[in-house]
Amino acid sequence: MRVICSCRACRAARKDLRRRPGQAPASGRKAQGEMEKETISIYTIAREAGVSPATVSRVLNGSAKVSEEKRLRVQSLIEKYNFTPNALARGLSSVETKVIGLMVSDIRNPFYATMVVECEKAANERGYLMMLCNSLGSNEMELSYLEKFNSQRVDAVIQIGGKVDELISDTGYVENVNKVASSMPVLITGKLDGADCYQVNIDEGQAMELLIRFLIENGHRDIALLGGRDGVKSTVDKRLRYRQMLWKYGIPVREEYIIDGDSYDIESGSEAMRQFMREDHPMPTVIIAINDFTAVGVVRTLREAGYEIPEDISVVSFDNTYIAETCMPRLTCVGYDYRMFGHLLIDTAVRAIHKEEPPRVQMVKSRLVIRDSCKCLND
Repeated sequence: MRVICSCRACRAARKDLRRRPGQAPASGRKAQGEMEKETISIYTIAREAGVSPATVSRVLNGSAKVSEEKRLRVQSLIEKYNFTPNALARGLSSVETKVIGLMVSDIRNPFYATMVVECEKAANERGYLMMLCNSLGSNEMELSYLEKFNSQRVDAVIQIGGKVDELISDTGYVENVNKVASSMPVLITGKLDGADCYQVNIDEGQAMELLIRFLIENGHRDIALLGGRDGVKSTVDKRLRYRQMLWKYGIPVREEYIIDGDSYDIESGSEAMRQFMREDHPMPTVIIAINDFTAVGVVRTLREAGYEIPEDISVVSFDNTYIAETCMPRLTCVGYDYRMFGHLLIDTAVRAIHKEEPPRVQMVKSRLVIRDSCKCLND
């Protein structure tokens, strides 16, 4: 009978005998040099050099967007540790995830729903997947989604609505956007003063100009503008051009004809219209609603008060979503080429991902769609 000793020393000896010729003896811990080599990463280099991981990535890829001082600092550490990034580490810049993060305010709004669909179709054509998030008016959720997009290493982030709609930019939010923008392109459809991002915006002034010119050419001079808030840039831009166009045509601006709304939904439109009628102002011949949802609320309240549209009063709006087609009567409004809008956003994102330097600011023009809700007073 063969007896095999099971003490620790004998087990170690048998293990050495089984080792291939030339293989180093087993050790209870790895050599210090091996450990350093295994644990050095792009993040280690960045931390020791006092730069961002994105800067290390740019140095590794030979980008010109790094100062000479930072490049030398990073390069010396790369040489010190004989660092070669693996494919996962290179994911910061050269290996695409083929995912674009898209954050909107609320997809239940037909404007955002239409934009999401067109962006997704355009992304799919370019071989990208959309990761959609709804911030639902929550600042905390917007910040959380930015962090999630960053941790998921999406190739780019697009934000439509929310903080980017504010007239006065939140500096804290700008700082968070800049942190994300240091490692991936960020696109917005609004403004963020001081943010390192690309802008694809609707030309709100041109949209209002189209509508006012059409109304005046059809004999309207008593023109009210209903809905929206002073803190939202798109609303402020529309109101500025509204005043400018009335002055241009020699029509007095009546401040009581500019009516605020609490939000941009149907109920807000209804309440704003009720408030206007309670104040017993002379009725205008036409009401411009700030968007299609607000227009539906305006139409509902006017009908409840016994007005016929457009026989007694006309209603027009902005956005030209499916709501404009389904409202009765169908709404005359200013809208946008949503397919082109979506393609422009995605094309800009893809060009930025590939370091092609697209324009920092691009504008989307509007177009007028004439339907049944506006009466011509020249007949």
